[in-house]
Amino acid sequence: MKLLALSDPHGDYSHIEAIREKAESFDAVLIAGDLTNFGPDEEALELLGMFKEPVLAIPGNCDNPSILKLLDETGVNLHNSFRIIGDLTFIGVGGSNPTPFNTPFELSEKKIGEYIGTLLSKLNDSKKIILLSHAPPLNTTDKLPRGNVGSEALARFLGRFDLIVCGHIHEARGSVCSNNTLVVNPGVAARGQGSLITIGDKISVEFIDVL
Repeated sequence: MKLLALSDPHGDYSHIEAIREKAESFDAVLIAGDLTNFGPDEEALELLGMFKEPVLAIPGNCDNPSILKLLDETGVNLHNSFRIIGDLTFIGVGGSNPTPFNTPFELSEKKIGEYIGTLLSKLNDSKKIILLSHAPPLNTTDKLPRGNVGSEALARFLGRFDLIVCGHIHEARGSVCSNNTLVVNPGVAARGQGSLITIGDKISVEFIDVL
């Protein structure tokens, strides 16, 4: 299965079509949050309408929590839920661990851990499991000049997932394998960045730039 992974468009969808074209063909789209830049929620409808393929999305810390209603109504919401597509199981957690900026959608590490633990407890097969998260796990794609700022709770679940697609840290685009979990930050869609992830016996990542 081929997945187009996007994160952090922040309401600027001017490069999405070019990213689509460069990716050529894919089976589904993962959007790892910050669809808007502090709203309005309805702005995200423009982004979701750009795809004919199935979309799974979560909010980021710069989205208002009220966007969950819109994501539910459009059938794309993966926050605190799971979806099975083919032989892949997707689970999601939106928002982020606490930041210094008091952004609209932040969750305690305890709550993040509870969400993930509960979702994993509902899965009883051996399908590949993919986590769509806005925040990265600690000590993966989360490095800033002042240090690593990812989620401690998510880091505790490394090894439980085959793949984590995240965003949030604009400066930390890339991929890291930690405890047999591949963590991918596709980059900032508002800057013309994304990634194409191919999942077979192995998982491969191709980063896309259109600027």
